[in-house]
Amino acid sequence: MSRRSLNFYQTKSPIYRKLEYFLHPRMDFLVGNSLAVTGELEDESRGKIPVRLIYNGINSAGPLVADGDRIRRELELDSSALVFVIVANLIPYKGHEDLLLALARIRQQLPERWYLLCVGRDDGILQSLRHRAQTLGIGDNVLWLGSRMDVAACLAAADIAISASHEEGFSNAVLEAMLAELPLVVTDAGGNSEAVVDGVTGYVVPAHAPHELGAALLKLVLDAARRGEMGARGRQRVIDQFSMTACLNAYEALYADAIGLQV
Repeated sequence: MSRRSLNFYQTKSPIYRKLEYFLHPRMDFLVGNSLAVTGELEDESRGKIPVRLIYNGINSAGPLVADGDRIRRELELDSSALVFVIVANLIPYKGHEDLLLALARIRQQLPERWYLLCVGRDDGILQSLRHRAQTLGIGDNVLWLGSRMDVAACLAAADIAISASHEEGFSNAVLEAMLAELPLVVTDAGGNSEAVVDGVTGYVVPAHAPHELGAALLKLVLDAARRGEMGARGRQRVIDQFSMTACLNAYEALYADAIGLQV
């Protein structure tokens, strides 16, 4: 069996917990996509079933080709504007409200022209987030883009990427931002700290902590050279550690092991 998220859902739906605890002993392997997830699987299986870690992989082949300038023209953003981006559906646990609070805290130290691009489907909280941004005095700086088919271009239009999530398994959105050569500020939810190396490819801060989130963002805002260095290191880290090829090879080895083949 394979799990792609933390097990918070078991608390909300106890029947899932009972079903999974029933099924665990009947598995040959339990697979998780981050150390946070495999740790939970080891606890649930009480060490009786082999647990494997296989990170998500993304297609990292080829050069950067996304047209960020097109997105800036579409949104009427000056080429000199500072642009943040978060790619996450509008769900409470994705931490958008924390991010709004963080940006409101540091807005006096941001350039005159700065914007946050929020890319993701509205799951029912858009209006409350819009209102929150307005009451915090940053409503004009936050652009709600909804679901997009050109996420790569939205990332290419940005200077800094963010994941403010309270819970994750292992975020492909984080990997995609790293591949786009963006420095990141992420919370320590799930596998975020396994993808982003704190102080090397971005900053890792506690979840539910707008003050720490804002402080880390400000470090990147004030140091363009550091942003470039971290972005380049992040892209190389995805190519080296989180490619689709590495992921597929790991699954091939797992299945071969399960049926006793030599690979």
